[in-house]
Amino acid sequence: MIRTMGLLGLSAILFCVSLQGQNQGGTTQTRVEFEPVGPVAVKAGRTTPVAFTFHIKPGFHVNSNKPSAEELIPTQLSFSPPADVVIAKVQYPAGELMSFPFDPSQKLSVYSGDITIKAAVLTQPGMAPGTYTVHGEFKYQACDNNACYPPKKLPVDFNIAVAKGSAGHGSTRPRPNKQSPHIH
Repeated sequence: MIRTMGLLGLSAILFCVSLQGQNQGGTTQTRVEFEPVGPVAVKAGRTTPVAFTFHIKPGFHVNSNKPSAEELIPTQLSFSPPADVVIAKVQYPAGELMSFPFDPSQKLSVYSGDITIKAAVLTQPGMAPGTYTVHGEFKYQACDNNACYPPKKLPVDFNIAVAKGSAGHGSTRPRPNKQSPHIH
């Protein structure tokens, strides 16, 4: 009897561990991936554009940055840059209006496939040359045709290579113009 209970207990534990492993696989499934950004070169005191590409797995979609209903969770990209760096002019693509089997009468503004979010890296004029890491988060809620999953935060990190900026705008050498006495 004790041996039978021991086998039943062991079987129950193995069954629970098996279910837990399957459940963990489902909850950690990546539905969106970030395509790494190479180092962004920028001169101190200047602005440089940067693009962030995200791949939404087939069969899934995420709400756009401007969802069509107030209760839906918008997709957002935010940053925590180092001192003397600003990430500005964040531009999200327009969402695609789609209807889904759970409510064919309502169209939702969503992203699917690959999306690119554009921004600008601004550095302060006196910033020291060097490589700096910008940390960020891509917040989204993935859904399929049957359900929406808990919101997720995907880390978004990239490096900026800051070069020494110039003292002014353009060259310091005088340029001849039409009224220069040296031009005939």
